[in-house]
Amino acid sequence: MTTQAHTQTGSPPLVRASLNDLVARAAAMVVPGERRILGVTGAPGAGKSTLCDALFRALGSDVAVVGMDGFHLANQELGRLGRRGRKGAPDTFDSGGYAALLARLRLEPGETVYAPVFNRELEESIGSAVPVPAGTPLIVTEGNYLLLGTGSWAPVRTHLDEAWFLDLPDEVRQQRLVSRHVAFGRPHDDAQAWVKQVDEPNALTIQATRDRADLIVHLID
Repeated sequence: MTTQAHTQTGSPPLVRASLNDLVARAAAMVVPGERRILGVTGAPGAGKSTLCDALFRALGSDVAVVGMDGFHLANQELGRLGRRGRKGAPDTFDSGGYAALLARLRLEPGETVYAPVFNRELEESIGSAVPVPAGTPLIVTEGNYLLLGTGSWAPVRTHLDEAWFLDLPDEVRQQRLVSRHVAFGRPHDDAQAWVKQVDEPNALTIQATRDRADLIVHLID
């Protein structure tokens, strides 16, 4: 893992790292008898889920993965609020509920805690679907808005022992997003329109939070 210094004062270090490098760094956070929370963030399509899957496979019972996406508001509620057409924006989540879950995971390490999960095929969240066993030393939580410092998102950062911001060239991210939307049933033209009109405005909001991370990561796999 190689590090490049940022010229801007106060900016987090930029690292070029493989998945194996990041697995090793996460493993170093595991301390038996303690509970630590690692946040993985970045714009849509940056590779957050891929990294979290690698951490889960490598660290086994030492880690539990909890996604921010489980706190998507239900489609029915988004429709009532008039926000269905921009699902994925900061105000389409129960951000207070997400922050409260992280606080509970921090404060109740001796209890099994259940977290929701987002089902992409249903396009809905499923409650109490992810058990976090008592005594799990490392919680990895991933999502777009972990570093957002406004409203009920603000407490999220305070619960993270370390936060990694995954950075990827925009053209690569956008291609990944279009492919993802198509894989889950959107026609190609609709997928491109959604990426341009919804995902990319959200990406700009997320990019503005990167200086609140501990690391900015360029994956080299």
